[in-house]
Amino acid sequence: QVQLVESGGGQVQAGGSLRLTCEASGPVLEVITMGWYRQVPGKPRELVATNNGAGVKNYGDAVKGRFSISRDNSKNTAYLQMDNLRPGDTAAYYCTADVAVLVPRTGKPSRSNYWGRGTQVTVSS
Repeated sequence: QVQLVESGGGQVQAGGSLRLTCEASGPVLEVITMGWYRQVPGKPRELVATNNGAGVKNYGDAVKGRFSISRDNSKNTAYLQMDNLRPGDTAAYYCTADVAVLVPRTGKPSRSNYWGRGTQVTVSS
């Protein structure tokens, strides 16, 4: 079973920085797209950033110019560098990935979307 494990969340003062890490583990054939979303209780999940592994990155309007997503494809890992954090960035941050796995029964690859359990980021003023 493919798992995404996030780490690096915590509490920081406004203006500070945090770096989130997401590692995909399990029977991974290829990690295609990796990204981050965030959610505040009572609100829908919001795009933070995505990276398709071929240099194409997409950012939510609220984080452009402050957050940066990168990947280490050799480690099936994505990073989210968050700088100049604001209280409005407080949320649970979730890693997501489109992953190809080899189906033993058919011997063919199958692509599915996975989500991590989330890591809390709290920014105090």
